[in-house]
Amino acid sequence: MQPFIETDVEIVEETVEKEVKALVVFNDDVNTFDWVIETLIEVCEHTPQQAEQCTLIIHYKGKCRVKEGDFEELVPMRNEICRRGISAEIL
Repeated sequence: MQPFIETDVEIVEETVEKEVKALVVFNDDVNTFDWVIETLIEVCEHTPQQAEQCTLIIHYKGKCRVKEGDFEELVPMRNEICRRGISAEIL
């Protein structure tokens, strides 16, 4: 049997808090359902079903949170969605 050896152990906990943001796409009278669906699949990596559901929510509710994450992750997606002529904001 080994003798008990007392040692001092310091436990350091570091908590990194990140604020979760939402990428919101807004309805308009210009873009087609197919274009918005294609954009969500290509830019946000949605499945076709997920993109279609988000597009219907955008149409009927006026907006939809299509992606959540940290700000730095969402900025390129928002920029590409806007480049394609679709209104989007990070909230």
